[in-house]
Amino acid sequence: MKVTNSTENIGAFGGLNFISEKFNTLEFNSLIENRLGKRSAQSAYSYADVIKNLWLLFLSGGDCAEDIEEHLRSDFLQIPDLKVCSADTIGRVLKNLKQEKETHFSNSGIEHQFSNHNKLNALNIDMLLKTNSLKAGGFYDFDFDHQFIPCKKYDSKKSYKMKRGYFPGVSTIGKHIVHIENRNGNTNVKYKQAATLKNAYCLLKSKNISIDRSRMDCGSFSKEIIDVIEQNSNLIYIRAQRCAELSTQIRAVKDWKKAQIGLFDVEVCSVNYTPFKGDKTYRYVVSRQLNKTGQTDLEFQDSFIYRAILTNDLASSDQEIIEYYNQRGAAEKIFDQMNNDFGWSKLPFSFLEENTVFMLIMAMCRNFYLHLLKIFSEKVTFVKTTYRLKKFIFRFVVVPFKWIRQSRQNILKLYTQKAYHLLI
Repeated sequence: MKVTNSTENIGAFGGLNFISEKFNTLEFNSLIENRLGKRSAQSAYSYADVIKNLWLLFLSGGDCAEDIEEHLRSDFLQIPDLKVCSADTIGRVLKNLKQEKETHFSNSGIEHQFSNHNKLNALNIDMLLKTNSLKAGGFYDFDFDHQFIPCKKYDSKKSYKMKRGYFPGVSTIGKHIVHIENRNGNTNVKYKQAATLKNAYCLLKSKNISIDRSRMDCGSFSKEIIDVIEQNSNLIYIRAQRCAELSTQIRAVKDWKKAQIGLFDVEVCSVNYTPFKGDKTYRYVVSRQLNKTGQTDLEFQDSFIYRAILTNDLASSDQEIIEYYNQRGAAEKIFDQMNNDFGWSKLPFSFLEENTVFMLIMAMCRNFYLHLLKIFSEKVTFVKTTYRLKKFIFRFVVVPFKWIRQSRQNILKLYTQKAYHLLI
């Protein structure tokens, strides 16, 4: 085997040129500047420069800012109109974007820390509108869930699972994250969740985005929270928690209907029930399924597993409501991608409010990535909307490239047979 070296200036990540161009075409630079403001006149880099560097870093396989210095600088320097930042600059600018966290004390005197960033949450929605992922005047389905992120940061606290970390509340529409409020790990999911949801709904309403249906798990099952959800949605679907009175009513049901939900045979029914000793009655869609152990449930005196969904939907069938609610499992895929592809599992800073900035900017990056998959897959066959980030990098981003000057034009030369020219 013989080895020769070449000084020819060839980069490895040619696909970044198309991603950078799409960033520019969407006018994200001016949008970011309008929402976050200009940095001081002495600053060499704008907020848009820093965000673009961070996005391209992850979209080329990096997972920390230092990868620009160690692996990617020579490639980044070849991308037109990209002002390449140092790792220190990225970290310093993100820290400067932080907003002070809020501290609340529960009735028992426990301290709870919350971090909300109105500007970045609003910027995220504006970007989704720019890419037509959301449209003003549209009606959408809204999901909300909490994601525990284990991390040993300076201010992180232990959860009920006795692990240190953060516990952000994440709102989604379809595949897109639309709002994040970070909270420390010791905070119960129901604590001030109504206020979190109000913030998310109000932001969407301010952008002329309306909610048709909202669905959430039993972590949102409280009167205060349900009142907020119902005030901001046409229809609601909330996983209900057990109570003795409801269980008694369910045991009295004789008319169970057989249905197949996914791969499972279940029995379903509906009952009307007034929760929280209030004055409003809701429809409860109940399903039951034989457990695998055959053990008898002490409360129901049978071997079924019971589940109930609280809803104000009176038109859909029991099976339709259960199948619709079960689709919220897609949120787990979003958390998986954020943790493993977009840096949430390796938060870079020591404090809650600083990491909130990083989490929001990376949520915007993932939303942008979904837009790239959509528009690129419409023009070339080697990109699919189902690609995870790693496959997208291998199939699209990694391609040797070189910029050459020919006939008074700058021409991107790609060393591949793939039809990248169709993207122009």
